[in-house]
Amino acid sequence: MRRRSFSALKWIAVSLLIAAVVLTTFQTVRFSRLRTQYPSGMEVANVPVAGLTRQEAAQRLLEAYSQPVELRYDEAIIHLAPSTVGFELDLESMLAAADLERTDQPFWSGFWDYLWGRERRESAIPLRADYSEERLRTYLKDEISARYDKPPTAAKPQTGTVKFISGQEGTELDIDRAVTAIENALFSVNNRRINLPKSRTNPPRPSLKNLETLLKQTIDINGFDGIVGLYMFHLDATEEIHFAYQNGQEIPTNPDVAFTSGSIAKIPIMVSVFRRIEIDEDTEALNLLQKMIIQSGNADADWVMERVIDPNLAPLEITEDMRKLGLENTFLAGEFGLGSPLLQRFQTPANQRDDVDTDPDPYNQTTPSDMGMLLEDIYQCSETGGGALKAIFPDQFTQEECQTMINYLSQNKIAYLIDGGVPDTTEIAHKHSWTTFNGIMYTLGDAGIVYSPGGEYILVIFLDHPVQIIWDNASLLVGKLSEAIYNFYNLPAQ
Repeated sequence: MRRRSFSALKWIAVSLLIAAVVLTTFQTVRFSRLRTQYPSGMEVANVPVAGLTRQEAAQRLLEAYSQPVELRYDEAIIHLAPSTVGFELDLESMLAAADLERTDQPFWSGFWDYLWGRERRESAIPLRADYSEERLRTYLKDEISARYDKPPTAAKPQTGTVKFISGQEGTELDIDRAVTAIENALFSVNNRRINLPKSRTNPPRPSLKNLETLLKQTIDINGFDGIVGLYMFHLDATEEIHFAYQNGQEIPTNPDVAFTSGSIAKIPIMVSVFRRIEIDEDTEALNLLQKMIIQSGNADADWVMERVIDPNLAPLEITEDMRKLGLENTFLAGEFGLGSPLLQRFQTPANQRDDVDTDPDPYNQTTPSDMGMLLEDIYQCSETGGGALKAIFPDQFTQEECQTMINYLSQNKIAYLIDGGVPDTTEIAHKHSWTTFNGIMYTLGDAGIVYSPGGEYILVIFLDHPVQIIWDNASLLVGKLSEAIYNFYNLPAQ
């Protein structure tokens, strides 16, 4: 009996041993197979790869990162394939790093942990990929911006008026910010939908050619059939309009058209007087200058010329000053008082034209462009202390003197002509003029600097008619021309 019992125990032990060996062998084989797959908790480029072979992991990564990025631009939805911008995964290096993580533990210590159900720590292999930013920028510019941007629309004249209808803002793709957003989406598994950033674009000002067309249409609508000479120069934008016009036809302006300057000649007089005096040395001369500009006193003009420049030949001295400044069509050949002698007959490129004749006064003449350039000289001197006045007459003008000239011209307020086309609060440094003979007006003009919120600009307008200028119609026309230019540079709020 004892031998049989021992034999039974022996067989039980052998059976258990055999079972243990079989089980161990089975688990060893199973563990060996598991080591060919990525362990639990492993991620490559934020993609779970636990339980996958190397080939299966590569396929999953390609599927995850080849999904298109959804771009939304206003109402449009665009799907961007990563390959379009040269996006490529560095699969080899990422999977090599994952393989190192998978096999970093010795076989038997790993097998021991496996037998005891000890899970390995989670591991993550970072994304390694590249794309072409240049190709992305080209795509955004040529395929999205060119197709989906909404360009702004410029303001345009309101039909039949000198007012402007507001332009409309546009939108354009912000390519720099879009590149950053799309790059983040390309390198993400989950966040592959973005709203493309955009910026607003302000409507452009209508073209200067459109303004010139509007000015000529305004003359046509007014019905004035004499000659209109206009010179406008924007001092900030350095934009210029210069034309002469009659009955729907342009008149060449090279050389410019000569007009009777009348009281506008008091601007050259003022410049020549300030060339010869210090601002604090002759109070009486300054008083005469101020009255000459503000009250347009002819006697004041004659007195200050005689007092400061020359008792007899002051007009010729003033003319010579203008010649030195390059204003060859501007002259003063005598004083304003009735019976004043004509000191010299001047021939200029402007008054020698045979294609147009305004019958300008032989005592005083100018052109719109000459007077505009003289006002620009005064402005530059008043703003910076430089410009042509300082260059041609060094040490004979100060910035304070030029600012005083601007102040005098700014006190000339008449509520008509250039003044009549701008808001009441707008500063205008100007001098106006009209000439009559036997009670009939033949020439009307205004020359000034307009200080507007949209920038400072010079505006000179002359009207001449061989028969008669009707004040109401002519002053309204100058005011409308002034208003059109002011509105052009001061467009209504969007």
